[in-house]
Formats: sequence, C-alpha cells, structure tokens
Amino acid sequence: MVVRGDSGDIVASAKVGVEWTAAFADLDRVRFPLLWALDPSGDAVFNWRQMPMLLSELDRLPAACGGDWVAQARELCQVVERGIHLYLWFVGD
Repeated sequence: MVVRGDSGDIVASAKVGVEWTAAFADLDRVRFPLLWALDPSGDAVFNWRQMPMLLSELDRLPAACGGDWVAQARELCQVVERGIHLYLWFVGD
C-alpha cells in the first residue's frame, strides 16, 4: 500500500501489505464494496472522496481478514484525507 500524488510520486507507504486469506473471498460485496474489489494480482486506487467509506469498511472488517495491514491502511487513509491530489494504492503482485 502506498500513497501517491498525481505525478506518481510516493508520498507514504506501509511497512506491510494486505495479508490475503481465503476469508477475503467471503466478503459481502454489498457491505464491503471497496475491499471486496481488491485483487491480490492487480492494483486498486482510491481517492480522497472514498476514504470515509474505506475507513468504515476497515472498522467492520472480519477478524479473519485483519492483521497489521489494517492499522497501516487507516494511517494511509489519513494521509490522503489531509493532502491534495493524493491517492491510496493497493499494489498487487
């Protein structure tokens, strides 16, 4: 996970990535539309307008999908919210 500006420069980054488990496949796409859309093989990009919804999804994420990455994702969401022209990237392999 990284925060990038419009020019692609990295402003902040997480020390760990999403811990992909089989539990992600069980996420309800209605209750977790942003997290449900994550793909371990592809990138996903979120803008400042999506931060409140993403934070809400992180707050109710099942424990089976949790880990250190959740706290770091929250911190990166705050970086995006405080900045201008910043985006949170979930970078796949």
